[in-house]
Amino acid sequence: MRSFKGLAHIAVYTTDMEKSIAFYETLGGECTARDSVQKPGGVNLLAMVRLADFEIELIQPGDGTVVPTQDGVIPHFAIEVEDLPLVVNELRAMGLDTFRTEEPVVLPKLFGGLQNIFFKGPSGELIELIEHFEAGEHEPRL
Repeated sequence: MRSFKGLAHIAVYTTDMEKSIAFYETLGGECTARDSVQKPGGVNLLAMVRLADFEIELIQPGDGTVVPTQDGVIPHFAIEVEDLPLVVNELRAMGLDTFRTEEPVVLPKLFGGLQNIFFKGPSGELIELIEHFEAGEHEPRL
């Protein structure tokens, strides 16, 4: 798809945000942003750590999500796209029907503003399509 720009980030659950940030900084990473998102059961703490040419989104659940210890801690990976509504329509036209929501979710305050949508791949992997707002934009392009 022409609208796909590349890997946006890999999400990793953590039980200790500061310890995880310090670990990735030891590997040469840099914490570039911190934020939080309200979930029905509490607030998830978030941090973006730039490492080489990709980002790791650290998630410390405050919503009762159990952080896996044996089967891994990577809940999803994200692909940066251009024109998210167009990409979603193209994927639906190709028969993809595993989206978690009908429409992209607009989060104007999260990490400077973004819209996203999640869907499952053929093996159950969770994939996030994400489009960050342009600098100065407060609404997504529709």
